[in-house]
Amino acid sequence: MVPGTAGVGDIGRVPELRRRIFFTLLMLVVYRVGAHVPTPGINTDALQAFFDSAQGTLLGMFDMFSGGALSRLTIFALGIMPYISASIILQLMTIVSPTIEALKKEGEAGRRKITQYTRYGTVILAIFQGYGISIGLESMSGPGGLAVVPDPGWSFRLLTVLTLTTGTVFLMWLGEQITERGIGNGISLIIYSGIVANLPVALYNTGRMSQTGDLSYFFVMFLFVMAIAVTAGVVYMERAQRRITIQYAKRQVGRKVMGGQSTFMPLKVNMAGVIPPIFASSIILFPLTIANFAPVDFLKTVAAYLSPGQPLYMLVYTSAIFFFCFFYTAIVFNPHETADNLKKYGGFIPGIRPGAKTAEYFDKVLSRLTFAGAMYVAIVCLIPEILIAQYHVPFYFGGTSLLIIVVVTIDTTSQIQAHLMSHQYEGLMKKSNLRGAGR
Repeated sequence: MVPGTAGVGDIGRVPELRRRIFFTLLMLVVYRVGAHVPTPGINTDALQAFFDSAQGTLLGMFDMFSGGALSRLTIFALGIMPYISASIILQLMTIVSPTIEALKKEGEAGRRKITQYTRYGTVILAIFQGYGISIGLESMSGPGGLAVVPDPGWSFRLLTVLTLTTGTVFLMWLGEQITERGIGNGISLIIYSGIVANLPVALYNTGRMSQTGDLSYFFVMFLFVMAIAVTAGVVYMERAQRRITIQYAKRQVGRKVMGGQSTFMPLKVNMAGVIPPIFASSIILFPLTIANFAPVDFLKTVAAYLSPGQPLYMLVYTSAIFFFCFFYTAIVFNPHETADNLKKYGGFIPGIRPGAKTAEYFDKVLSRLTFAGAMYVAIVCLIPEILIAQYHVPFYFGGTSLLIIVVVTIDTTSQIQAHLMSHQYEGLMKKSNLRGAGR
């Protein structure tokens, strides 16, 4: 086998990779089973009728991220969004809090401490959201005035908060286990599996709408062509990169002359990946989850203005995407640190002086790339949202869901390829060592 030509068929030849994939699939199966275990004390028929009338709203989007668990109010109804919200808060605190910033620079020990704080924040946010949901559920009623909660009271509220918080903590643990012992990013894969699991329902509903005349056959065909085009565009943009030429000066180490070669540094157009739309959705969904459930007219009015398709929603969503694109890129790539490392190892950009000038050049290039990446992410996420608002297309054809599906698939596939390539080169090294020993 030629190195660099690893395929899917080679997965069975790598025991470690096979175990990681099996573990990941097993954890995702556990998640999907739990997404059908209902919370006690709920009239599921009345709740389902309420959510049928809430399609196309923020509740519909939240239900998409939870994989349909919210509309069934299962133990995973809150999904992984409290964990994402806590992660956002901790990352923002690295800017304003010197203590958190110092922890971030402490390496592995600091990272573990920040992860611990994130877990505490997740529990607090889950308790807060769970209580708000329990209060809102008591005021809900289905068709004919049928109550969603037959026996309201503090016993129901405490049981609901305990159940939903435990479900979120379990999902957080599940995601961490997948990241550590499986393949791919656990949190992203949990969101991904929830969206993919509901795609057949979305396809069925779209076909039913074409049969009833709500959508024309021509529009349905246009919808699928657009979905394919958006998917192709996302794949192209996720692979797009700016290559910066790096030249290494010759230097003598002992009797050997090192360096002198030319290489390049790849900078992706969308370095933040799928993080910006997920974080932006979390920012909008967290406060308005309570607004949709709480029986307060003012909050319900705000939630209506922030419903998908509304101008205010698009403005806030786009602004949040741009902010998190620049914010997350600044976290994963530090121009000054990169410039210092290049200078330390004798590397430089042709025509640019090492040190501060190189850092300024990196910052300039990265700002332009990030702006282009943010524009691409915003367009992908907003154009389908307009079609959803105008033609009531199922939420799972939204740009956010397509972006998550494609990006997570690409990232997971890349990790599998990396494991396969590592295994091939390990095999080649063993063969060369055996030949050397034979001589």
